[in-house]
Amino acid sequence: MKSQKLFAPLGLLSIILMLAGWMVYSVTGEMGSAAVSLVWIGLLLLLLFFYMFFPEIRDFITRRSTKYAMNTAIMSLIFIVIVGMVGMMSIKYKIRADLTTDSRYTLSSQTIKILKSLKDDVEVIAFYRSDERTRQAMFDLLQEYSYYTPKFKVRFVDPDRSPTEAVKYRVSSYRTTLMRFGGKEEVVVTESENKITNALIKLLSQEKKVIYFVKGHGEKQVSSKKGDGYFLVKQAIERENHDVKELLLLNAAKVPEDASVLVISGPGTNFLQAELDKLSGFINQGGRVMFMLDPGGANGLVTYLADLGFEVGNDLIIDTLSQVYGANYLTPVVVNYHKKHPITNGFELATFFPAARSVHIKEDAAKGRYDLAKTSDKSWTVKGELTEADLKFNADKHTQGPISVAAVAAVEVLLNEKKTATSQENMKTWGKVVVVGDSDLVSNTHLKLAGNKDFFLNMLNWLAEENVLISIRRKEPGLTPLMLTRAQGKIVFWCSMVIVPSLVLVVGIGVTLRRRRSA
Repeated sequence: MKSQKLFAPLGLLSIILMLAGWMVYSVTGEMGSAAVSLVWIGLLLLLLFFYMFFPEIRDFITRRSTKYAMNTAIMSLIFIVIVGMVGMMSIKYKIRADLTTDSRYTLSSQTIKILKSLKDDVEVIAFYRSDERTRQAMFDLLQEYSYYTPKFKVRFVDPDRSPTEAVKYRVSSYRTTLMRFGGKEEVVVTESENKITNALIKLLSQEKKVIYFVKGHGEKQVSSKKGDGYFLVKQAIERENHDVKELLLLNAAKVPEDASVLVISGPGTNFLQAELDKLSGFINQGGRVMFMLDPGGANGLVTYLADLGFEVGNDLIIDTLSQVYGANYLTPVVVNYHKKHPITNGFELATFFPAARSVHIKEDAAKGRYDLAKTSDKSWTVKGELTEADLKFNADKHTQGPISVAAVAAVEVLLNEKKTATSQENMKTWGKVVVVGDSDLVSNTHLKLAGNKDFFLNMLNWLAEENVLISIRRKEPGLTPLMLTRAQGKIVFWCSMVIVPSLVLVVGIGVTLRRRRSA
């Protein structure tokens, strides 16, 4: 018995020695002789302890209370393992939901599309003080970017603690985020997804595409800040890292060589034959043109586009569905898009076309001919002068919807001068033409309506062969209008203006009469 008491501390001593060996290994970083010796001696003492106290250990294990305790310990261990496995899986497989109405905590589809297209690393260095009030906002935003691709490398630097880093990257102010890619650099000074994504687009762009807007026929002016101007359009295009220029086609020998896309927006007068020849020459060399034709304007272009397969109607679209969205009958609302074309694939936002004409093309996949956007079956076209009677559908004189308001076609071109080193065959390329039956949808007044800006920029980027930019962009925070149907509007009117006030009036009269009667 005395010998057993002498050996009793062996269990505790063995554990202490093994822990000491583990600590030595942790400090030195290698399993040296000291660490191995301590662990080995601890194991020998533990083995000796089990040998000396085996009967007592066996009796302890066979007790009912020990069994219950072991069961509890095992169940607790299993629970901890399950929680740990769930935690590990949640790191790799995440499901998140943004319940805000404007998805303010979710990156736009355009940003996500660009991030997933990254093939090389983008280095992002955010220079923020540790106690900077806006640091957390930028940290959360950049973490969202990193979530979609491991190639978006982010690190934060405190300029006060690491002044050499600030000097190295020539950063002289706080709240500065430096983005580097392919030898190029961009600086962002605000915590904004739009700013960061625009900087990312500039870094990834190999060259700046030039978008020319034709003038001289009463077209929309990109410098005008009036309601019908295109100043906001110009800003939106430049944010996509494109240059915007105006072109007086009449005075030009031909469309400039650096033109990626030519936009003809709302001409009021016809083009001269010499100008049409220049347009044809541009298209036949693989050029890309967007025609935006308002009802009744520049009908000479209607004939020109007919040769390319487009049927531009001399009409005006009436749409009763417009009232659902708070617009009038003369503003067709489009919610039906071609599902297979890159411009409209996955596009689900409503677009508004103030005073639009029909644009149709006979669909032919081999020639890239598609109707891109159509109004609802609650719409119809009116030819000639609009009268009060035209606001109601008449099958005898109206064409019922859906009505196409935008169409696209590809023009096959043979370039004889382009030949491969191994073949003398002609090289094929394609000119691209998009025709829209309205130019006011992206004027300063209407650009921010629902999906107008995204739809226009998607068409433009498709023409410019910037498919990675075709998506839904981040909306700036602002007012969120509530769209009511006609029936819902009547319910709101009757409840707020008639029912509730009349009930209050009746109750008031009743209370007054009852008091007088009691008196």
